[in-house]
Amino acid sequence: MNLTFTFDGIASTIYIEEAFDDIHAILGGDADGGCARLLVCDENTAGIAAKIAPGIVGNAAGSTAGRTQGVRVIARSCEICVLPAGESAKNWANVEKILKAARDAGLGRDGVFIGVGGGVITDMTAFAASVYMRGAKLALAPTTLLGMVDAAVGGKTGFDLFGIKNFVGTFYPSPLVIMPLESLSTLSGREWKSGFAELLKTAVLDSDDDFLDRIGRLKGAFSSPDFPANILQDSFLRGELLACIARSVEIKGRIVEEDPEETGTRRRLLNLGHTFGHALEASAGLGRLTHGEAVAWGIARACDLGQSLGVTGRDRAEKITGLLFSFGYETWAPHPCMKDAGRFMDALFNDKKKTAGKLAFIVPERRGCGVVFIEKNKRTETERILHIINGEAA
Repeated sequence: MNLTFTFDGIASTIYIEEAFDDIHAILGGDADGGCARLLVCDENTAGIAAKIAPGIVGNAAGSTAGRTQGVRVIARSCEICVLPAGESAKNWANVEKILKAARDAGLGRDGVFIGVGGGVITDMTAFAASVYMRGAKLALAPTTLLGMVDAAVGGKTGFDLFGIKNFVGTFYPSPLVIMPLESLSTLSGREWKSGFAELLKTAVLDSDDDFLDRIGRLKGAFSSPDFPANILQDSFLRGELLACIARSVEIKGRIVEEDPEETGTRRRLLNLGHTFGHALEASAGLGRLTHGEAVAWGIARACDLGQSLGVTGRDRAEKITGLLFSFGYETWAPHPCMKDAGRFMDALFNDKKKTAGKLAFIVPERRGCGVVFIEKNKRTETERILHIINGEAA
């Protein structure tokens, strides 16, 4: 299955449910005269990168399995750059390592950066490609559910700086995104949970609740002791998961086509739960919570804000928060990891999503979502947010 979008004039093809052998063929067919390639991965995805590399460049000189981070394995016209895993690694120092590896590998502007991993790796690899010699070629192979349904699609790149999530970044859509579903078998339950939060977010944005209801039907499989083997091996459940991934990619892709660089209000909708969620991640300490855990809590707070402003109906808010709770997300305020409301508010108003000093929040409406703005200098508005994050009636 594949979907094709045009992001700001760049054609992007997303291949869903590809096996490693398929990745070999797709990437191998994309070669331009044997141009140099750099596979970027982390310690968790080094084994996957090692499986991909031989198929696109011939016999590798070695395997990354068991190697330490930072080791580059030369395989004819390809090298593999292995980075530390986790959100704490999403920093300038590791972007610099990618750029140095590309230089040492002799990549020119026709060279290809291939990011193999979750959102941290795909974000950093895409950023590095966007600035390397003013822009090199790019392909992404997201290996986590969150990477597949969100991070690798749409062209946002970046890394964390000054304790602020994705403070530095560019818009640089990948012409090629390949999603190997077999990689999902290696994920922990917590990583699956992180990805499901982004699926639920996208479903709330949809014009009706069919997608949200479909995700809800996976709840039993998600909570089963056989998870994730059941959802990947049972043909019906695997088909449902695949349909949810494809639907999420389609919704996000169409939104980004309309507003590729978030200059209007359309792409802002994809930030549902993220304004609250990013502030929670930052105030708790980046890496303490998964991105999806923070976003799920942020969606619940967006429902509270929407109700407080008279935008979100009670029935819709209860449906959304009830589904989040049923999947095991923390939905109550204050969050156990939010130790200091003042620090949270500082992180909140340092968010990138500001216009004329007003911070944009996405809140659910009767169908889909809308945008509301909160001004930091208005006491009544900041007090409203404080009440919401502290679990008080606003």
